[in-house]
Amino acid sequence: MDGLYDSDILRWSEQQAALLRRLAAGERVNDAIDWPNLIDEVESVGRSQLNAVESLLDVGLRHLVLAYAAARREAVPHWRAEARAALARAGRLATPGMLPRLELPEIWASARDVALAKLAVEAGIAREVSEACPFTLAELLDRQPEIDTLLAHLDA
Repeated sequence: MDGLYDSDILRWSEQQAALLRRLAAGERVNDAIDWPNLIDEVESVGRSQLNAVESLLDVGLRHLVLAYAAARREAVPHWRAEARAALARAGRLATPGMLPRLELPEIWASARDVALAKLAVEAGIAREVSEACPFTLAELLDRQPEIDTLLAHLDA
């Protein structure tokens, strides 16, 4: 192709979309389409969305742990709000095909470790937090997560 993919991804994507529209309308532009990069980009769309859901779950879990385990309670409302916002967004973005690929134990372990390290440095830890994830994906991906219910799981 002409190197546009490497130099200007926005212009490349617009050009490829225009070519695909022309192809769909029956015009013979098959040779002008950058098939290898187009295929890579289509695949990356799904991976990007999966990564976004994983990241939002991490943020939501991290803030749940912070709200639960903090010795100083003044930051808890903020952490609760951040947990709710991140989990609700994850619930809106998650698709059925993502569910088997979301490694909840790994996401939990990372979020828990980061939150506890933050508390150890900033505020001290008031409560222990289970090493095993106490949540299901269905609970976390609720579009309107009930934070009190999720926090109660941390007591179990």
